[in-house]
Amino acid sequence: YLARMIAYAGQLEGEAERVRAAGAMGVRLPDFALAQCLKQLEIARSGPAEQWGIVTSIAKRTASMPGDYAVKAAKIATDRIAPALAAQIAALEAQRALTTSDAGVWKLPQGDAYYAWALQAATTTTMSPDEVHAMGRDELARLHARMDVILKAEGYSQGSVGARMTALGKDPLYLFAEGDPGRAEIMAYLRDKLKDIRSRMPQAFETLVPGFVEVTRISPAAEPGAPGAYGGAGSIDGKEPGRFWINLGNTSRWTRYSLPDLAYHEAIPGHAWQGEYTFKQPLIRTLMSFNAYSEGWGLYAEQLADELGVYDDFPAGRLGYLQSLAFRACRMVVDTGIHAKRWTRDEGIAFFVTENGSNPIEVRSEVERYCTWPGQACGYKLGHTRINQLRDKAKAALGARYDFRKFNDAVVLGGNVPMTVLEGVIDRHIAARKT
Repeated sequence: YLARMIAYAGQLEGEAERVRAAGAMGVRLPDFALAQCLKQLEIARSGPAEQWGIVTSIAKRTASMPGDYAVKAAKIATDRIAPALAAQIAALEAQRALTTSDAGVWKLPQGDAYYAWALQAATTTTMSPDEVHAMGRDELARLHARMDVILKAEGYSQGSVGARMTALGKDPLYLFAEGDPGRAEIMAYLRDKLKDIRSRMPQAFETLVPGFVEVTRISPAAEPGAPGAYGGAGSIDGKEPGRFWINLGNTSRWTRYSLPDLAYHEAIPGHAWQGEYTFKQPLIRTLMSFNAYSEGWGLYAEQLADELGVYDDFPAGRLGYLQSLAFRACRMVVDTGIHAKRWTRDEGIAFFVTENGSNPIEVRSEVERYCTWPGQACGYKLGHTRINQLRDKAKAALGARYDFRKFNDAVVLGGNVPMTVLEGVIDRHIAARKT
């Protein structure tokens, strides 16, 4: 642990040097992202070093052990980590006067070529920014057509789909209380949804995994700059559970119709569930990850939950699921809009709010993420669409021999792969089922 603390200081020092080198080439964060980064770094180094979590954690766990580990950890934090944090803050502060509000990488040296590469890396396809942008708009229109039918049946018939979803999001029936009471409600609600979906997994898979996952709040100190949620599998030995991390800094960002879908994406049968299948693969396969597959599976997991009937008695929940898919279609439009079509950050936020009725609180951190991680957000819906195209291919090729559970097994047992490789996986599944 102490050695890794020292290594952490080295990483911070190296990152400060990278910031300086990149800045010399004209590669800098947008001003709003730089301000957010500095805010988080200041939080990280606030207070005496001996009271930092990185020190108190080892102090608690070694309290009954000889070796003065708490003292040693405090010294490393004071002598190495604190100066390294200060150096990184200084490197970023030096760039503050040179930054602009331009959100896209088009502004950087060779920015257009870099974005084309980042998009291909994130989607594991050769689609151009214009193609991804058009696909996002087409997917959004298709999903909104489905949402329109449900909204009308629920009594929301006036205005655009986005406007009606905004109105639905204000319905007290679907809101949680403010503050700690609401946080407790959300945690209990999510645990209940995961208990239910876990019981349905035998209907979707022949090969089952434990689904060992816990719902955990993101650290309040990290919540201001953190995403709404994220999740993943636990340890290979089964001792540590997977985590479904949820941002509860502001309970108003969540609704009862949107949270179930989030649980299915991040936990079961999403990231935590899919990750457990890799435990049976060679170690390197547990470490490799391809964005379009990972996030495409997350959306396909949401679809599986719908197909397993979780929303049959909860139409608003199905709206939340479809809005989630539409949200990912919006990502394709906004990410390419910002980086290839020179949209501003505010234009990206407005597109989400206006077109999809998304919560402005959630959307702001989302769009700021795209500004600093170009291309990544496009992998979600593109990967999801590709998995469904391959499922349709399997259905057409196999006819009566197509098996829902066996197809899902093929996708997860084949491991995390590029979309081009996944097609080969499904082709072999089809060939094996035909014999």
